Amino acid sequence: MKMNKRRMPAEWEPQSAVQLTWPHAQTDWAPILPEITAVYEEMAREIRQRESLLIVDDIPHNDTWARDHGFITVEQDGGLILLDFKFNGWGEKFPAELDNQINKHLFDRGAVKGTYEPHLDFVLEGGSIESDGRGTVFTTACCLMAPHRNQPLTQQQIEERLKLYLGAERIVWLNHGSLLGDDTDGHIDTLVRICPDDTLLYIGGDDEHPDLYEMEKELQTLRTLDGRPYRLLRLPLPRPIYDEGERLPATYANYLVINGAVLVPTYNQPDLDAEAMRIIGQAFPDREMVGIDCRAVIRQHGSLHCCTMQYY
Repeated sequence: MKMNKRRMPAEWEPQSAVQLTWPHAQTDWAPILPEITAVYEEMAREIRQRESLLIVDDIPHNDTWARDHGFITVEQDGGLILLDFKFNGWGEKFPAELDNQINKHLFDRGAVKGTYEPHLDFVLEGGSIESDGRGTVFTTACCLMAPHRNQPLTQQQIEERLKLYLGAERIVWLNHGSLLGDDTDGHIDTLVRICPDDTLLYIGGDDEHPDLYEMEKELQTLRTLDGRPYRLLRLPLPRPIYDEGERLPATYANYLVINGAVLVPTYNQPDLDAEAMRIIGQAFPDREMVGIDCRAVIRQHGSLHCCTMQYY
């Protein structure tokens, strides 16, 4: 009997749950624990109104970036495959030993359902890939080819693994784009997001981010699998936000799509926050736009999407 090809769903497909890995005093959130807990509580309330919520609290963890240590799920033969990749603190920048044990604990406890498939010899973060659900996966060369991830694998060898594990027909590698203050080496979910109807939401450039102009040109040359240009929607960059003199990587691209809504990061910049929500709403006209103040989240160099992982 021929097996069905595996497929990585698009984020806007129906979900069963979203995972949050909860902040605690032994994480880097300790200096602002009340602030970040309030943000997580707000995310939890909005998610819980629309679907199930999985909170990782009693499993030891180094930090709370569920997008990068959580399972990446794909479909095959009518079931879900739970892909467990290695998370190494974005190229060994931060400790991640405890984070790498979370997924197996969740599976062994029956907290998540599916077929467990470990690939702990391969570094892959959920924030570094975007799927359209139809065979195309976007990523960035600056992240997947960054030092201390998967050397000595070549780009072609990494692409072959992505196609095998994710069931992708093609991998679109972006060669431009990064944010000041970013720890991830250019995660795609901070820069470009795939949306329904062959639409791409992306962050526009400014004088401090000239490489984003090059990324925009790159996006303009891309074509879908059937040869058509993508519909491009340009998001503004938030005005600069600093913490003790350090530029923080604020971005409106780091939103989360859930059942019936999109949770959009906001930064107490009412004009730009509203403009970003309006533009994201053009890509998701059938969903409610819900703003979540993420000024606390970016103090640890992530944003809303980075804190979450969805299950289908």
